[in-house]
Amino acid sequence: MTIAPTITTPRLRLRGHELADFPPLCALFASDRAAYMGGAIPAKESYRWIAAEVGSWVLRGFGSWGVERTSDDAFMGQIGINQPLEFPEPELGWVLLEAFEGHGYAAEGAQAALDWWWDASDSDTLVSYIHPDNARSIALASRLGARPAPAAPLPDGEDSSETMVYRHRRPQ
Repeated sequence: MTIAPTITTPRLRLRGHELADFPPLCALFASDRAAYMGGAIPAKESYRWIAAEVGSWVLRGFGSWGVERTSDDAFMGQIGINQPLEFPEPELGWVLLEAFEGHGYAAEGAQAALDWWWDASDSDTLVSYIHPDNARSIALASRLGARPAPAAPLPDGEDSSETMVYRHRRPQ
């Protein structure tokens, strides 16, 4: 059985999700802050969504990590590489609790997840699906080196008014 590996950066620990991660994530997904992820999502649906990302480690060999700050073990959010059935490609995604935004944690954690992906997979690319109005995620994807890929396929049922594809490429 594949479980999420633990990745440590200078300030973060990406580790397998724990049950204690679910309440703060479900609260985040139920709030207006989830507008770029399909809107406020009921806790029951959020729980299933997060559980699927945890289960993805067993089914696909990749999934989501809970993110902790190493200085105090504070739970901060999640970063993951996932491919639910509606996604044509694996996707790198991130979401932090509001208190932890604006400190470079998402960039640090997402870069660690990208580095892991390049080491663990044969793939030369990875995508991030981003709402066109989500300027912060667009800026982060760009900071990570991803570029818009307008010809890339979108998740089933989505169109360009709600989803842009940013493509990350394996470093040379």
